[in-house]
Amino acid sequence: MQLFLLAFLLVVSHAKVYFKETFDDGWENRWVESKHKGSEAGPWKLSAGDFYGDAQINKGIKTGQDARFYQISAKIEEFSNKGKDLVLQYSVKHEQNIDCGGGYIKILPAPLDQKDFNGDSKYNVMFGPDICGSSTRKVHTIFNYKDKNHLINKNVPCETDQFTHVYTLIVHPDNTYQIDIDGVKKQSGSLKDDWDMLPAKKIKDPSKSKPSDWVDTAKIPDPAAVKPEGWDDIPAEIVYPDASKPADWDDELDGEWEAPVIRNPDYKGEWSAPMIDNPDYKGPWIHPEIDNPDWYDDDTLYSYDSNAYVGIEIWQVKAGTIFDNIIVTDDVKEAEKFREETYGKTIEKEKDAKKKKDDAEAAERAAASAAEEDDDEKDEL
Repeated sequence: MQLFLLAFLLVVSHAKVYFKETFDDGWENRWVESKHKGSEAGPWKLSAGDFYGDAQINKGIKTGQDARFYQISAKIEEFSNKGKDLVLQYSVKHEQNIDCGGGYIKILPAPLDQKDFNGDSKYNVMFGPDICGSSTRKVHTIFNYKDKNHLINKNVPCETDQFTHVYTLIVHPDNTYQIDIDGVKKQSGSLKDDWDMLPAKKIKDPSKSKPSDWVDTAKIPDPAAVKPEGWDDIPAEIVYPDASKPADWDDELDGEWEAPVIRNPDYKGEWSAPMIDNPDYKGPWIHPEIDNPDWYDDDTLYSYDSNAYVGIEIWQVKAGTIFDNIIVTDDVKEAEKFREETYGKTIEKEKDAKKKKDDAEAAERAAASAAEEDDDEKDEL
């Protein structure tokens, strides 16, 4: 029992929260807005939105102007995640029913000029939803490796409604990962398999090429086929049956009358020989592969020596997204606890508040419509 308690205390003592932000009063002192975009930068507003479960818990920073860039960052306790879990979690609410814009967040290394934070600023991880029309509705998960950004090669759909959702990225020191939305696992696997950070183990043999006599055409026209007699004598169009010149047609005024034509129902189109199996077909040629001489393995894909900032760097056509309850930690349980203390306590109340808001707006529209009909009836009298 004592050994168990000691082990438990050791686990607890090693859990580390590097950054936690609930956007209480004074958040402006912890966050720095970039000046990089100048007049193209949009304003941030502290808001719980038009509907919420708890006015304080759901208060976050909200994008405040349409068609603007939003670039803001906060310093965190610098750390290396070597040999430890890396957990990035936050909530995002597209209250405006977003049509095109980002809702993702970044972890960046030192150094960073926060006043000049922009899309070209080097980052370690970029994670979160991106929505633009019906074609882009996914969770971005991008890792920087050897100064190149690598996007996940799997599609992870994001949430697209107007409610708050919690996005969690967990990266383990065995180079595995997990992506959760609202505490539910949406994707997991290996950094080595699901990102193209490492060179391919196999490559096409450069000394091999498809033989010149290789036949990869599966079907050919039947050489024994003969065009049926009279095939070409069938016209594509024929004169409309029973067509006759109108009685009031004047050749001098209207020109020479011509009977209308219609598509010939007997016309079969241009003749072509039926297709048969090619006796010389060898199947598709497959390029032989060899071991890639440039391949190497790396068990430190997950690891970054410097994690020093959290940043939001997005463009939005329609503003109104609320970011809140950000946590960076090495403890999955700590992130789960934080999610339950925030999202878990408020999401059902938020849904109720949204329904009441929608019902009130519907009743207001109905009343306005009824009043307009009354006015129309009075005008008629």
